[in-house]
Amino acid sequence: MQSHSNPPPKSDEDLQKVTVGERKPHNAPVTLLEYDPEWPNQFDREASRIRSVLGNKVLQLEHVGSTSVPGLWAKPIIDILLVVIDSADETTYVPDLEKAGYTLRIREHEWYEHRLFKGPDTDINLHVFSEGASEVTRMLRFRDWLRSNNADRDKYASVKRHLAQRQWRHVQHYADAKSGIVQEIMERANSVM
Repeated sequence: MQSHSNPPPKSDEDLQKVTVGERKPHNAPVTLLEYDPEWPNQFDREASRIRSVLGNKVLQLEHVGSTSVPGLWAKPIIDILLVVIDSADETTYVPDLEKAGYTLRIREHEWYEHRLFKGPDTDINLHVFSEGASEVTRMLRFRDWLRSNNADRDKYASVKRHLAQRQWRHVQHYADAKSGIVQEIMERANSVM
């Protein structure tokens, strides 16, 4: 298996360009917790709220990220994948989400028109993508692979725990530092799926 290097950390300026509002530095290690069986329940509650707010604008709603993988250490933040017809057309869903207390924090035009919201009262990352975005398939394949492959789940957990102990100016830098192991695992997942 070839080794994959991680990209250099994004500058404060680059991170601020995609941030809605002010981005504050983290300047600390990242807190990871052992898997909590309450995390799927938190997702279910949040998913019900999102469906009640957006109705048939929700094309797909999935629990993703480390909190969706039993046995995996994770930041205690529920990652949710929301697929809408066109994530760039904010008028069709952003006002409804904001009225319900969600806050738009990230707008990435160059990365699949990704939008990220924080929740009104649950610590979540609500990732919004357009129907057909290849990142949707990648996120779900990674989650499903880690759910079914204990060796890769444990390897990923080990890398995460090691990285989390470092001081990170931004949590995004921690996330980017995991890209090498994610790519390695995705190559294995893609070779058999």
